Amino acid sequence: MTTIDGEVAPGFEPVRKAFAENFAQHGDIGAAVCVYRDGQPVVDLWGGVANPAIGRPWAQDTLQLVYSATKGATATVAHLLSQRGELDLDAPVAKYWPEFAANGKAEVPVRWLLSHQAGLVTLDQPVPLTEALAWRPMAAALAAQRPVWAPGTAHGYHGRTWGWLVGEVIYRVSGRTPGRFFTDEVAAPLGLDFFIGLPASERERVSLMVHRKPDVDFTTVPPESVPEELREKVAAWHDPNSFSNRAYMVTEPAAIDFNSPEVQAAELPASNGIGTARGLARMYAALIGEVDGVRLLDPETLTSATREQSNGMDQVLVAPSRFSSGFMLPTEDNPMTGSRSFGHTGRGGSLGFADPEHGIAFGYVMNHIISGPGDVRAALLVDAVRGSLA
Repeated sequence: MTTIDGEVAPGFEPVRKAFAENFAQHGDIGAAVCVYRDGQPVVDLWGGVANPAIGRPWAQDTLQLVYSATKGATATVAHLLSQRGELDLDAPVAKYWPEFAANGKAEVPVRWLLSHQAGLVTLDQPVPLTEALAWRPMAAALAAQRPVWAPGTAHGYHGRTWGWLVGEVIYRVSGRTPGRFFTDEVAAPLGLDFFIGLPASERERVSLMVHRKPDVDFTTVPPESVPEELREKVAAWHDPNSFSNRAYMVTEPAAIDFNSPEVQAAELPASNGIGTARGLARMYAALIGEVDGVRLLDPETLTSATREQSNGMDQVLVAPSRFSSGFMLPTEDNPMTGSRSFGHTGRGGSLGFADPEHGIAFGYVMNHIISGPGDVRAALLVDAVRGSLA
């Protein structure tokens, strides 16, 4: 039986139970979950193994790469700049990044980058990975790229390009890279263990990710064996020219080893944030209220940041999705804990979000990356939090 360390406040015992069951029944190897309510931690749990290769146990300060849950941290930076009057989200991107105007993009507003409406999910010519990690070549390639749909007419998840697009605007406005700005203006005031671009000094605390393939690979079975509700999505996976595939083929090679020290040290503001569940939850708590004297966004900015911008069939995910300016919004598949919730998932299971209606902020990180529709770990933890609010 996996040892669970940490504390839960009275009334939140169901979260501890669900966390333990994730290890016993649902595949967790090493993980942590943290919940804040009204600016105070009410759940802070961790357990399992951080590095299965050497048996290193998961500790209170173990760091975990959270893939696209990083986008919530990067969006926070953009909204801080907006709150300070330095960035107008409804102004053309080209106002801050003149090269971006190329190929019919002169009028694309910053908000469409944040809400996945810009049509820049892929590149005609992938950028060598070493150059993408160095930042400038990827930003230049995206500035020159022609959108694959008329911006503003559809939305589709910019899984990888989003970070360079939004990150370059942040850099042009502030003079700081998004990771540097996040460290200075978000992580430092709140004491967060969370990085976009991992310092070498923190490398030994990072968990080793273990990847599990889906129990059923629908791309290898006859079409008639695929559940009807998944057939359109599976057809897109089969098509090398679909946005579903091309969105993740923007580097050469397309596959990125996120366990690599070089990848973890680079700044990939869409996908390589590394931190603790506590760091995620504490950040979201400070977005909706005060945490130890620090509040990140005022109510007006928060309303703007979380207002729905895109909804409906996602051109990349081939499923319904909802986005505000940088955050995912609740859907049937990702209900969070209330209708006003906002946050972001990450590949394989990680999740961070806030629910201003109930004063909840949530962070879950884990090193067993489970692909496919069968992963229920985060959903069960969220269900337990929701039940604790009754």
